[in-house]
Amino acid sequence: METERARAAAAPVSSPHAGAPEALHERLAELIEEQSAALVELSEDLHAHPELGFEEHRSIARLVQYLATHGVEAREGEADLPTAGRADIGTEGPIVGICSEYDALPGIGHACGHNVIAAAGVGATVALAKLMAEDAVPGSVRWLGTPAEEGLSGKEYMAVKGSFDGLAGAMMIHPYNYDTVDQVWLGRRLLTVTITGVAAHASAQPFMGRNALDTATLILTGIGLLRQQMLPVDRVHAVVSDGGERASIIPERAQVKAYVRSKYPDTLKDLSQRLEDVCRGAAIMTGCGIELEWDEHPASLPVRTNGPLAAHFSRAMERRGRRMLPGGVVPEQVAASTDFGNISYRVPGIHPLVKISDEATALHTVEFAEAARSSEAARAVTDSAYALAACALDLLMDEELRDAVATDFAEAGGPVDVPSYFSSPPQNGDTNE
Repeated sequence: METERARAAAAPVSSPHAGAPEALHERLAELIEEQSAALVELSEDLHAHPELGFEEHRSIARLVQYLATHGVEAREGEADLPTAGRADIGTEGPIVGICSEYDALPGIGHACGHNVIAAAGVGATVALAKLMAEDAVPGSVRWLGTPAEEGLSGKEYMAVKGSFDGLAGAMMIHPYNYDTVDQVWLGRRLLTVTITGVAAHASAQPFMGRNALDTATLILTGIGLLRQQMLPVDRVHAVVSDGGERASIIPERAQVKAYVRSKYPDTLKDLSQRLEDVCRGAAIMTGCGIELEWDEHPASLPVRTNGPLAAHFSRAMERRGRRMLPGGVVPEQVAASTDFGNISYRVPGIHPLVKISDEATALHTVEFAEAARSSEAARAVTDSAYALAACALDLLMDEELRDAVATDFAEAGGPVDVPSYFSSPPQNGDTNE
């Protein structure tokens, strides 16, 4: 009910910048329509052959093949990642990046709808390439096939190798149960806690042991108590991944894996430190040793949405009959994480969400996997491909819009050195924006 009231009261997202000429937008729409059936077939093919992160060999080959079939030369193996891809089209000038994700989830396949993301990204790229061959569009487009988003931070691995360098803006879409151009995506870190105790017979000599599992239990209890002092949107959730083998033996080893999520980079850093304190305190209470290891794969920062880019994506979606909700309408507590956040702190970026399911269907469920191959998903592929292409075209052709995008990015804190962020003192981008 509250969301419905906020939606009804929300003002349309608008922009004072002209963007590209209307005739070019009309031609883009025709170029998307020409691909429509092929894009839907591509999305459904990816859905039928799900692959896990860094194992998406068939998927990236299929995407590169699609681009080649439509006249765009692309390559596999970008940034030394076999399942990443890249294509560059256009001339000298500003560069716009368009991302495709295509990894799936274990057991339930494309329950995050990355097949829709992948098809929309290549559809937008092909349409822009064909338009550039017909008209004098300045600048260039860089398509990036980005593997392993699901907890493995594939985009960050690509970013440190330079895949996103020099972009005037980066963009992608994500399927969801609302059309919204700016939704909260939390920063995320993973802490692995390895606990070392002393084994003993649990009945004959329990007093001779130091119980590693007790430490794990206290860590979970500490997390539960910490929640009262956490920001409402923050999240800490954990599992005991190792708790001993036999109940008759005091466990000498235990392991806890915990996700830490927060809305801002600085609150994510603070919450990480508080979780470390909980873990060390638990070890002190039980007399056990403890080892803390952060981020086996790179951490994800929150998504920083660029306002002028978001406005032009919304304008494009209006042409497709979709009303994109602004930020603050969908409750921020309904939030996950994405490695695109890291990109949005390097260059101006947007990560809008496109409706493919009813509002009760959650991401990462069997029901959402089914929605990702529905007629709504098919419509989302073509609508999103057009909106990505149209937004990119506006950015390439409107210098005042590029200036506004750059100014918005600078005023939000500018670029952040992501690899060193959690080991360095606060910096310019380290703000509650």
